[in-house]
Parts: sequence; structure tokens; C-alpha cells
Amino acid sequence: MTTCHALGFAPFETAGPLLVWGIVLTFVFLECAVILGLFLPGDSMLITAGIVLASHSSGETHVWALSVGAMVAAIAGNQVGYAIGRRTGHHMVARRNGRYVNTDNLAKVADLLQRHGFVAVLVSRWIPWVRTLCPMVSGAAGMDHRRFTVASTIGAIAWAPVLLLIGFYAGTFLERVPWLMPMVVVTLIVGLVIATAIGIRQYRREMAQPVEDFDLEHEPGATVDSER
Repeated sequence: MTTCHALGFAPFETAGPLLVWGIVLTFVFLECAVILGLFLPGDSMLITAGIVLASHSSGETHVWALSVGAMVAAIAGNQVGYAIGRRTGHHMVARRNGRYVNTDNLAKVADLLQRHGFVAVLVSRWIPWVRTLCPMVSGAAGMDHRRFTVASTIGAIAWAPVLLLIGFYAGTFLERVPWLMPMVVVTLIVGLVIATAIGIRQYRREMAQPVEDFDLEHEPGATVDSER
């Protein structure tokens, strides 16, 4: 008996995985493409999605297919983020007293890229706030687009599918305890909804802060060597 049946929601047996698909692809794309992604619970969302899919009879098929979809969404999001940064040029907009979008964080990401280039883009996938800022700063700093694409693609393969599958196979163990799985699923979903609501509220507060210009040209070593 699946969790949907256990909770009395059998009609959602088919709709459930489709809803998970929509949420995962949207969150992953936003987190890799735009500033709003800084405030979304990306890592925990992927693990939660994997656990939820484990509660469905067709979960294994969905989780492997969704792993590919999430990887593509992450790659596409990074390309959008890079394009946004490229369009802004060396001048980027920060927020004075912002929690994430501030000059200090932008300078840290720029320095990370200048020092480590390809590897920095690869590793940034596992650092939540850097994951979102890295593509934009890479574009603004003039990092070679081909190298950025290769690094971000490898990073995407090693991020979204891994977390989804960790969640899924953890969920298969939870399924062995019928009373435990429904409780875990409900708790994770409620936590995800609350975290998303808090994140959106924090985003609105951040964007309400005064604008502060950040010029990569005036940051020591901020321009990324395209040959790194």
C-alpha cells in the first residue's frame, strides 16, 4: 500500500508525480537562473521530492526521468544566469545591507572565480547562495562561455540527480515502516512550504533595500581569465 492510499488520497496516485515534476523543475531553474533562487530551499526540495516519489508505485521510473529533467533545468537556468550577467557587463546591482545580494558576497564569488575558474563553477553547485550568484558573476566577469557551460553541466549532473536519488532510496527504506512514511512525507512537505514562504518574504525584503552598484572592473582580480 502506498502513502497516498494510506492517507486516503488514492485519486492523487497519478497526479502526485506530475506535481512533483512541476515543483522540482521550477525550483531548480529559478535557483540557477535568477536572484529569487537564493531564497528557495533547493537542496531540501530535491531530497523531499525523491522521498515523495518513493511513496508512489511508479516512483522509480519517475525519479530517474526527473533526474534527467532536473539536470536539464539546472543547465538551462545557469545559461540564463550567465546571459543576465553578460548583459549587465561589469556593473552589477547589489543591495545595501542585503543578506545575500550584497557587495561582499559578489566580491567573494568574483574572487572565487578569479582564483579557481572552471573548478569554482563546478563546486559552486553545492554551495546554495554561490550556486545562484556564480552564473551571473561569471557572465559579468567575461568567463569563457564554453568553459562555463562544460563546468556547469558537469556540476548539474553531480547535483540534482544525486540529491533526488538520495531522497528516493531513503524513501524506499521508510516505506518498510508503513506508519512512518506518511508522517515523514507530510512533515517534509509542510517544512518545504514554510521554508518557501519565508524565502519569498526574505526576497521581498532584500529587494526593498537601497540599490548599490558593484563594479567588477574595480575589484582586484575580478575579471575571470577566459583561458583558466
